[in-house]
Amino acid sequence: MNAGVIAERIPNRKAKEIYELICRQTTISKTELLEQSGMTVSTLTRLLEELTSQGFILESGFGASTGGRRPILYEKNSAYAFIFGLEISRTLSKLVLVDLGMNKLDSRSWTMTAEMTPEVLIRLIVLEAHSMLERHGIVKSMLLGIGIGAVGPVDRLSGTILEPSYFQAKGWKHVEICRLLSEELGIPAMLDNGANTAILAESWHQRTQSFKHLLYIHAGVGLRSSMVSEGKVIYGAVDMEGSVGQMIIQTDGVAHRNASGNYGALESYASLYAIEKAARSALKQGRSTMLTHFVEDPEQVTYTQVLEALKKNDPLVVEIIAEAATYFGIGLANLLNILHPEKVILGGPLIAGGELFFQTATQVAIRKTYYYPAYQVVFSKGQLGEEALAMGAAVMVMDQLVRL
Repeated sequence: MNAGVIAERIPNRKAKEIYELICRQTTISKTELLEQSGMTVSTLTRLLEELTSQGFILESGFGASTGGRRPILYEKNSAYAFIFGLEISRTLSKLVLVDLGMNKLDSRSWTMTAEMTPEVLIRLIVLEAHSMLERHGIVKSMLLGIGIGAVGPVDRLSGTILEPSYFQAKGWKHVEICRLLSEELGIPAMLDNGANTAILAESWHQRTQSFKHLLYIHAGVGLRSSMVSEGKVIYGAVDMEGSVGQMIIQTDGVAHRNASGNYGALESYASLYAIEKAARSALKQGRSTMLTHFVEDPEQVTYTQVLEALKKNDPLVVEIIAEAATYFGIGLANLLNILHPEKVILGGPLIAGGELFFQTATQVAIRKTYYYPAYQVVFSKGQLGEEALAMGAAVMVMDQLVRL
């Protein structure tokens, strides 16, 4: 089902402009809307009446008086419609149900095991989606659509996951995920790279703040990045999934785990794979570490076990994490020197694993940023954490309401 039907819900271009202004605020007065839109009083009044009667916005009380009558305040009607947001990643997939205010009503996660083929996951998603609707008393006509943030590369226009790497299960090649879910659920479906949906969520969550240029990096099995300028995702000529991971930081460095990857690529030094590889190598060398209590075979060491040792300040693990974070910080500094974002949001398993990686990486990045301290950048783990990809997929669908 074509996502274009969502944009048709508000057919008037000027009404879309007013609705978008209201959505970007918690509440806003008619006077403020006049100042920000540049419309005449009569035009604005008519549009507000239309949006209110159609259920898109609500009158939400009165603002403070500036000498005359207290102004009526307007806000988005969060209960006008509901949206599914779906994350499909290499280690975890997650479905959330939200209202138009991006308030999460329900969620469900699945571990991406070797059995989690596209067919299996889609069946689970459809069953859970119907269960969520039943639990919350939501009929299908109240659904705006489903947004999908997936591991790339993806083809956004055709709604296809192309040829992602490192899925444990087979079958994740050229999956027409939008068509399949739209047919099963009977609602519009949209797809984008998960890094792009994550930054959409964070940008929307911080919509009342002054940051205009945001950079997002997801650090996990691979490295993914995206950037928002003036609330809009910046797209290249092709889906740039994983491109940041191929940044060369050591020209005579190690080979990439993927034969098509670059020698000395950032991903080979700062990723779940790189940390597991370093831990396994240290065990084979006979280094002293509590990891020896977790496994008999060094090849069986996992990132989860590395984190367990990190929580107990195992010296070897601290060394491994700090080294990976240092390389990550160097790559981050390269991005800062080129893109100069106002704020950098870091997410993914490496960031969620503890403060050591985040603090080491950001400190290295600051020291290697060319214009520092004249150029000040804010680092953050984001407001939404591991919910960002799925929530951002829902934001992507919501944004279609104001699409021209």
